Amino acid sequence: MSKLVILESPTKTKTVQKYLGKGYDVVSSTGHVRDLPPARLSVDVKNDFKPTYAVLKGKEKIVKDLQAKAKKAEQVILATDPDREGEAIAWHLAALLNLDLKQMNRVTFNEITKSAVLAAMDHPRKVDIDLVNAQQTRRILDRLVGYRLSPFVSQKIRRGLSAGRVQSVAVRLICDREDEINAFQPEEYWTIAAKLQTKSRHVFTANFAGDKRGKIELHSEEETNQILRRLEGAIWRVAGIKKGQRKKNPAPPFTTSTLQQEASRRLGFQAKRTMRVAQELYEGIDLPELGQTGLITYMRTDSLRISEEARQTASAFIARQYGKEYLPADPRYYKSKANAQDGHEAIRPSMPELTPEQVKASLSSDQFKLYDLIWKRFMACLMSSCNQDTVKATIVAGTPQAIQSGAGLLFNASGFQVRFDGFTRLYVEGKDENAAEEDEEEGTGKLPDLHPEEPLGCREVIPAQHFTQPPPRFTEASLIKALEENGVGRPSTYAPTISTIVERGYVQRAQKNLLPTELGFATTKLLKDRFPDIVNVKFTAEMENNLDAVGSGERDYIEVLHAFYDEFEKTLAQAKADMEGVKIKLQEDQTDIPCEKCGRMMVIKTGKFGRFLACPGFPECKNAKPLIQELPALCPLCNARLVKRRSKAGREFYGCSAYPKCTFATWHQPLEEKCPQCQHTLFLKRAGEKVCEYPNCGYTEKVTKG
Repeated sequence: MSKLVILESPTKTKTVQKYLGKGYDVVSSTGHVRDLPPARLSVDVKNDFKPTYAVLKGKEKIVKDLQAKAKKAEQVILATDPDREGEAIAWHLAALLNLDLKQMNRVTFNEITKSAVLAAMDHPRKVDIDLVNAQQTRRILDRLVGYRLSPFVSQKIRRGLSAGRVQSVAVRLICDREDEINAFQPEEYWTIAAKLQTKSRHVFTANFAGDKRGKIELHSEEETNQILRRLEGAIWRVAGIKKGQRKKNPAPPFTTSTLQQEASRRLGFQAKRTMRVAQELYEGIDLPELGQTGLITYMRTDSLRISEEARQTASAFIARQYGKEYLPADPRYYKSKANAQDGHEAIRPSMPELTPEQVKASLSSDQFKLYDLIWKRFMACLMSSCNQDTVKATIVAGTPQAIQSGAGLLFNASGFQVRFDGFTRLYVEGKDENAAEEDEEEGTGKLPDLHPEEPLGCREVIPAQHFTQPPPRFTEASLIKALEENGVGRPSTYAPTISTIVERGYVQRAQKNLLPTELGFATTKLLKDRFPDIVNVKFTAEMENNLDAVGSGERDYIEVLHAFYDEFEKTLAQAKADMEGVKIKLQEDQTDIPCEKCGRMMVIKTGKFGRFLACPGFPECKNAKPLIQELPALCPLCNARLVKRRSKAGREFYGCSAYPKCTFATWHQPLEEKCPQCQHTLFLKRAGEKVCEYPNCGYTEKVTKG
């Protein structure tokens, strides 16, 4: 008889089977196997929130197969993912397979390498009921909010809407930022830059600072012109030089949040894409000689901890590859945030000596880019600091009399020179596009050699008008950062939260920015007015802390549920009473399309199969028709616009807007790109092939990865 090892993901089974060898049968649950049935609340609020679980639809055969294998096995080992969700899956499996929860049958793999897998198998433990209860609490809370609050929001605004603890706070942050931007009043200010030249003809730029009394701010053109008049016929000289040194330290290794932020900034990846690729790297890649190998540690973590084995391996590689001077005298240790669960290590390469270039041939474009980012960030975090020599020059300008009397105007110029590049030889952390520019005192490069009292020539004085800017709109990276800083959500929630609020129309993407829609504003206002706790950042963060306390055994999960739900139920009942008969109308639901039957302007409604056009005169006028979305691409048969339609089965397809005169229709997605042979619209097939559907053209083109 063999031992049955149950993993969460099927892509890891071959790798783990290879490491464990004979005597083990490694299989997968393919994720969750049991959950609250979706057709009903499935939570008995009158009986201390007792949940009713059922096998997920489509997982019946998997469960039967696992039950059959478990009966024949010598031992069943639950090796689902090392997080709350994984712990809950292990608990559900134990219930379905009739396993004793007192048995030491739970193992976790922080990385899919032979040493890590074998070490985990040597140290089994019991299923952690506290972690299971934390997951159950979150799941029950989300079900209660979703099934109690979503119908109310849908009834008052639009059918099919939803509300949730984390997603509603995320939408509020975006809406509040847009309100700040709309309310922002720009203020005028001016700067003066001087292009100066030394005797050796080196040119550099100095910026106006003030005079000996202190900084002078310029708020108008008139104030600026007063300064310019004082500079007419001025002489310029170096008043003082201040030299120093500064040290720049590397960024810590990645957590889930910082990985998503950096992948957004540097690679343009959305959080969902980052997590999908990271999952692939964690589960394993087929490498020559090594076979199926996990390249990174577990990618859902808020910890900055690094194992000593990985630290020593990476340090040896750095010393060998770059030299011992690239290792700090004392090893770097990073401290996780106070509210971090610290369940796993930071995200790092599972084998630090395996460079991105060595595995590039085995990786897709996305996999290589992300592995390269993770590898470089981890290696850099262990390397020496970057040491720079800094210099700040104070320049005085004015008439000889003004300078002599101390009434000269002061300009500053600063720069630096890298004395030792340290970690920057390998990696420098990216910055948000909307982030404030680096402090000008840090300088942007090397200044020429300057000496006190040295006379300078002035080639040009450049005044410039500016206006203060409103706070920047959120990008995915900055929203994730804000959620993390406010303690809202946890590593596993950021990507699905952003996907949800975009897919459901509360937020839209505008290049990299996230903009609230009218629907987002209306829903947020309703929740702020009637359910202030649901969209309160501090309240939601405190709830996350309560879930952590349940996970650590410090709080009882039923107590946490009562503390939330008892008050929530009262608030919901009051909101229903106060808003009986009230319907919030959205401007975006209005159209300029007249009803063919009564002449009223039709409105957009949402039904079982999505949005459609309906007459607002219902029930007197029952006219309704599909809402057609025009596309920029043209029909290859008649050059009319193509539109997106939906079949009776609910499947999307593309057809000609001139239907029924033109009957062109296709399942393939139209592109704005033109066929190089006939200049008609190209279409993208699911198999990853561009095709031309103009009769007798026949052009096809394979789409390359990445």
